[in-house]
Amino acid sequence: MCDSKDNLLWISWHDSAWIPILNPTNVMDYFQSTTNPFYDRTCNNEIVKMQRLNMEHLNNLTGLEYMLLHVQEPILYVIRKQHRHSATVVTPLADFYIIAGVVYQAPDLGSVINSRISTTVNHLQGAFDEARNYSRYHPSKGYWWEFKESESKEQEEETKKSQKKSSKDKAKEESGSMFQRQRVNILLNDLAKKFPSKNNPFPAVSNQPETKLVPEENPKQEIKVEVKTEPVTSKPPPEKKPRLL
Repeated sequence: MCDSKDNLLWISWHDSAWIPILNPTNVMDYFQSTTNPFYDRTCNNEIVKMQRLNMEHLNNLTGLEYMLLHVQEPILYVIRKQHRHSATVVTPLADFYIIAGVVYQAPDLGSVINSRISTTVNHLQGAFDEARNYSRYHPSKGYWWEFKESESKEQEEETKKSQKKSSKDKAKEESGSMFQRQRVNILLNDLAKKFPSKNNPFPAVSNQPETKLVPEENPKQEIKVEVKTEPVTSKPPPEKKPRLL
């Protein structure tokens, strides 16, 4: 591969003074600037420009030339570098595209294939290196695979995801922030002061069941019971004397 300084695929060019006024009529003049590294001043375009001829005279010349190939206003212009053999036979050499005033060289097919192959080989090498870390060998057992590290990593990732979900659920469950709750409490207190509630006294409720007096038709006669009580004396009982025979 060529050095990045010599390879035109690694560089770009632009002139900020021309970018606001770029259009299909002056884009070739912008590309033919002396500071543009993609432009070869030995081309037929310089001959036509020095002789102040129309660009249609390029078809009558042979050699290196540049032509405007595609226009997509106001952002994209494609310019082709080609070698003209006759009025109808040309050989494309390179394509340049201008996007938002910045000039780049379009990569050729060989550069694209080389880049894709090198990227593929790099990924394959990384896959082989990772697979080799999990291979095990013992003379009595032979070869086998051991993926304990990968399983532990997967479990750690699952636990992290579950923790993130739980934290999100807790945040959703919260009705509001501390500031919101305090503000609501202040508003409620102000409303309570402006519109105080009237305390209406409620009737006292007794826990005893209500009793209704029902008049008796046949009243019963009360029977008086007298209980006689003997007077209590402090004298002891008489002693018993033994009989004489």
